[in-house]
Amino acid sequence: MLYLLLYPLHTSFSILNVFRYITFRTIYASLTAFLICFILGPWVIKQLSALQVRQFIRDEGPKSHQAKAGTPTMGGVLILVSLVISTLLWGNITNFYVWTVLLVTVGFGLIGFVDDYLMLSRKKNMGLTARRKFLLQTLLALAVGYLLYLHPDFSTRVTVPFFKNLSPDLGIGYIFFATFVIVGTSNAVNLTDGLDGLAIGPMIIASVTYMVFAYVAGHVKIADYLQLHYVAGSGELTVFCGALVGAGLGFLWFNAYPAQVFMGDVGSLSLGGALGSVAVITKQEVLLALVGGLFVIEALSVIFQVSYYKMTHGRRIFRMAPLHHHFELKGWPEPKVIVRFWIIAVALALVAISTLKLR
Repeated sequence: MLYLLLYPLHTSFSILNVFRYITFRTIYASLTAFLICFILGPWVIKQLSALQVRQFIRDEGPKSHQAKAGTPTMGGVLILVSLVISTLLWGNITNFYVWTVLLVTVGFGLIGFVDDYLMLSRKKNMGLTARRKFLLQTLLALAVGYLLYLHPDFSTRVTVPFFKNLSPDLGIGYIFFATFVIVGTSNAVNLTDGLDGLAIGPMIIASVTYMVFAYVAGHVKIADYLQLHYVAGSGELTVFCGALVGAGLGFLWFNAYPAQVFMGDVGSLSLGGALGSVAVITKQEVLLALVGGLFVIEALSVIFQVSYYKMTHGRRIFRMAPLHHHFELKGWPEPKVIVRFWIIAVALALVAISTLKLR
């Protein structure tokens, strides 16, 4: 919005020429989102507490988590508000991809909001059924995949890391591939959100990584030099990723151990959907499995645990899934689990960035 309002005036006020630079707007989108979170955070937490929007802890979880009962939840609303406002302020709101990722982010956030609301309002603490939640996510992701497929400048080719000449064209099948990436990422982030700051830390790291990818994919010369798919207009997603980083840092201020607020499904589902959609648009879909490797590991630990439990009629691979609970039950203090998982996320992100040259 500021870009459209102020940049046209650069002929009269040369200082306003800075609004043409994506890097400048990304920095201030990040700072704006952080400040919104930081300033509104205490008020939001107070309101959530007053409305009795408090975390329910299941009996089958680690016993140490019972102390977390009563902590305000649905703090993901704070992330969404700061992210959307910051993106609209500093991004180019005529850009198709900006509105696409906002549609996914807000849409998945609404699904999470309904799930959280039902969880808190029902006596049995049950939200949307897994089937209904998955169906809603899939329908929204399919709609977004179809919109991208119809966009004349969007390629249906898939980038395969480490192989510069391997880029299969999925055609209309790309709609289903994009759906799988977006829905899968959303649920993987949701499964990771089980300890204070555990999900938001890797999300910040992944957002910084895709900030780089978005800038590269949207810069015709750099994309050509690195032999990557050039996606005209995708550079504006750098601003969105910057806002995502700022919102994440602002939320982490209150979500760090011991957490004053939890993000709830309204936060985890929307963040995962946002990350998945950015990966699709920047043509780094497959690489998301590496950038978000921690989320993948957490999701796979649940899949393997459930499958093995059913096949062996009660035997387990891990002491508890998702994986972070396994290490808790082995005696690792919660802060140690969190920081070590963050370290893994940083290492995976660095390897992912290196693939820009390893082709």
